[in-house]
Amino acid sequence: MDTTRICLWSSPRNISTAMMYSFAQRPDTIVFDEPLYAHYLRATGVVHPGQKEILQSQENDGNKVVNELMLGSFDKSVAFFKQMTHHLVELDEKFLSRMKNILFIRDPKQIISSYAQVRPDVNMQDIGIEKQWHLFEQLTTNNQNCVVLDSNEILKAPKKVLAELCQAIDIPFYNEMLHWPTGPKSEDGVWAKYWYDNVHKSTGFEKQATSSRTLPGYLESLYNESKKYYDQLFQHSIKA
Repeated sequence: MDTTRICLWSSPRNISTAMMYSFAQRPDTIVFDEPLYAHYLRATGVVHPGQKEILQSQENDGNKVVNELMLGSFDKSVAFFKQMTHHLVELDEKFLSRMKNILFIRDPKQIISSYAQVRPDVNMQDIGIEKQWHLFEQLTTNNQNCVVLDSNEILKAPKKVLAELCQAIDIPFYNEMLHWPTGPKSEDGVWAKYWYDNVHKSTGFEKQATSSRTLPGYLESLYNESKKYYDQLFQHSIKA
């Protein structure tokens, strides 16, 4: 089957899991939760909650993941890969030309404040926004498919923004994408118990109370540095 392959290159502490659940409601789509997570942990040595379990649950060689999973065959016409942008390390990036690439951004103040609740030592690599900007430049320079999507714009008008996204990546929009059942999902990675509590309570795209957390003072400089990349990307994003 000729399959449209979509990579959602997200910042962490975004609503990327909600996006995965949204796409999972489509009758034509198979979804995958962060297939390069174990590769990233092995390649960088960064310590995350549930590290050993994650490394045991996935193929650790990212190039194998790309060639055997992401570029493999599917019995669905759409394959959706929820990805973290900072997982894109030590890989042959030629595969990006065969993907519909979505750069999924969020106000870095919200990302940093939320991320610091789980890992207080947050840095630019962790939040992924600089990598997203460089990826945008790379993809657009090479005339490769690239759409910028801002999570706050989705929350303002889910149906409108998702419909425009689907049009931009040449797939039909389904109203089923707007809602999903509560609770854990079969597609969740083994790390869900550390990160997915809020999204497991959701049934659609809803602003979380935690999105208004105060930015810790010691992370102000990281926010100021990251915001310049965010502002440039936001100019190119789908608007509500």
